[in-house]
Amino acid sequence: MYLGRTTLSKFLIEQLHELDDNGQLAGLLVDVAAAVKSIAAMTAKGALGGFHGAIDNTNVQGEIQKKLDVLSNDALIDACEWGGMLAGMVSEEMEEPIQIPAEFKRGRYLLNFDPLDGSSNIDVNVSVGTIFSVLVHDKDAPPTVEDFLQEGRRQVAAGYAIYGPATMLVITVGKGTHAFTLDREIGNFILTHENLRIPPDTSEFAINTSNERFWEPPISRYVEECKAGKTGVRGRDFNMRWIASMVADVHRILMRGGVFMYPRDTKDPAKVGRLRLLYEANPIGFIVEQAGGAASYGRGAILDHAADSAHQRIAVILGSKNEVERIERYHAEHDSGADRPYASPLFKDRSLYRSEV
Repeated sequence: MYLGRTTLSKFLIEQLHELDDNGQLAGLLVDVAAAVKSIAAMTAKGALGGFHGAIDNTNVQGEIQKKLDVLSNDALIDACEWGGMLAGMVSEEMEEPIQIPAEFKRGRYLLNFDPLDGSSNIDVNVSVGTIFSVLVHDKDAPPTVEDFLQEGRRQVAAGYAIYGPATMLVITVGKGTHAFTLDREIGNFILTHENLRIPPDTSEFAINTSNERFWEPPISRYVEECKAGKTGVRGRDFNMRWIASMVADVHRILMRGGVFMYPRDTKDPAKVGRLRLLYEANPIGFIVEQAGGAASYGRGAILDHAADSAHQRIAVILGSKNEVERIERYHAEHDSGADRPYASPLFKDRSLYRSEV
């Protein structure tokens, strides 16, 4: 590939030329990219466009909707429902799956999406994003909710857009993770980062420490070790980063490594996690794994976790592979009792642990 010269359309033609679907997947991803351009234009105008602020409504998650949440949701539906590639859609902003109108041809794919991740940051001009996932629907009948409840391993494409100083679209179709930058002058996404790779080791972690009192012991153990730095068992200093926009935090990890954690906690015992499996954790997990990283819910791979509802939540730990595997090991040791009692991570004497750290 020629960086700076390859357009998204050309890239998809080359990546998907062996796929026997009459160009449906490539066409769908181009339609998603068109929606991303519309959303990018709205976010770029900011307060000048009258798009800031909340509306008097909540979504299915019980979250207050921002104006741009609704407008971004509409942009994705409008761009994708008519093209003949989709059998149906699921959106964070809508309780039930979105059916393709009868006047439009129905295709073989399902699209799951979070139209505007991190929308609480809109009014303070912090980077936000769009996340999406594509699954196959090979039935003649219109899809039901159950048809969307596929394991992440069955995704055929996934991606996210980040609306920052530049608008970027990061995509995988199962052949690595690649990033495109929107050239606003010509209106095309251009390949700028081919085969992104997440370093297996890192000295950066991202987590919301305001929830520390609600964490499970394995997460507390890991974060305390990182905070102890050179004086602790890890023997090196770590930096903490937290943007409170999953797309922005994950994008940083793709570019330079790190680990992102939104773990299970006891703040709301009814919720096994905070992020949604189908349209947040699965697509980001697919992207991260294709870039050589790992994506876990603490006790297994996110992409192997079965879904039981369209808006199911899950714990998320992803990024540099060796750090994710360490956190998984801490969960396993905790569940088996092998980590109790373990010494304060402020001490470097490894013999104080029941198992090697």
